[in-house]
Amino acid sequence: MNTELPNLQADAFTAIDGERLFGATRSAHPPRLLLLYGSLRARSFSRLALLEAERILHRLGAETRVFDPAGLPLPDGADDDHPKVQELRELAAWSEGMVWSSPERHGAMTGIMKAQIDWIPLSLGAVRPTQGKTLALMQVSGGSQSFNAVNQMRILGRWMRMLTIPNQSSIPKAFLEFDDEDRMRPSACYNRIVDVMEELVKFTLLTRDVSGYLTDRYSERVESADELSRRVNQRSL
Repeated sequence: MNTELPNLQADAFTAIDGERLFGATRSAHPPRLLLLYGSLRARSFSRLALLEAERILHRLGAETRVFDPAGLPLPDGADDDHPKVQELRELAAWSEGMVWSSPERHGAMTGIMKAQIDWIPLSLGAVRPTQGKTLALMQVSGGSQSFNAVNQMRILGRWMRMLTIPNQSSIPKAFLEFDDEDRMRPSACYNRIVDVMEELVKFTLLTRDVSGYLTDRYSERVESADELSRRVNQRSL
């Protein structure tokens, strides 16, 4: 077998660095998790499910913030300095992981859910506010169980360069799962939320201190090297 790799740029291709991957100093603070939900209804089941998830996350030792999407303008419908946009972006920068919880409407996530994600940019200067952060997905449905919303959000999580955990929660007939106090009844659906939050915290603890190395890409190192070369070797005017 011919083992030559003539297409590789040697100065940008490096061996896996076990010290960077396994030897990183571990952070001592609680995992910081941002929770987003996709409905403005007074009794929003996506919000109620998210609040159950938040209670579990607190028991697991995480620090959480829940963003209220009320008042968030449509993407491109206001300037970036809008207070709700700034609040959302500051929370995204603060977080080490996220939970997205959306109703399924017309076979898809809601526009409110998508608007929140669209207001979080892929990059802010040299910083990518979501890259390498963990993500857990949840959806609620008014009818039979479906996975359309979580499947769509999983695509978005990949696009945002997030580490989306394998497990996910989908709650069918959500109106039957909550009591008059807006607390979730004991059920397999509740147990699945516990599973998902446990997994999210584990993945966050495993990856948050090495997320920069996990998402370091050969193609981008090549591009950066080429840009540096052009800058250093440009002719004086």
